[in-house]
Amino acid sequence: MTMEHEFNVGDKVRWNSEAGYVTGTIIKIHTSDFDYKGYTHHATEEDPQYEIKSDKSDHIAAHKGQALSKI
Repeated sequence: MTMEHEFNVGDKVRWNSEAGYVTGTIIKIHTSDFDYKGYTHHATEEDPQYEIKSDKSDHIAAHKGQALSKI
């Protein structure tokens, strides 16, 4: 079963991290592979990755849509 996820820059989202649930704002959408923090992250038009700035810190995370929930 696949779930459709469609998020936009500026959307508020939440995700589960090692430290529990985190909230943030989408700042960039990647639709092709990109290097981030020394790793290649895989993304396509059909399965993009999102850069999210944490609400509580300056931390930037990169996640696929299935890891995110809109709030």
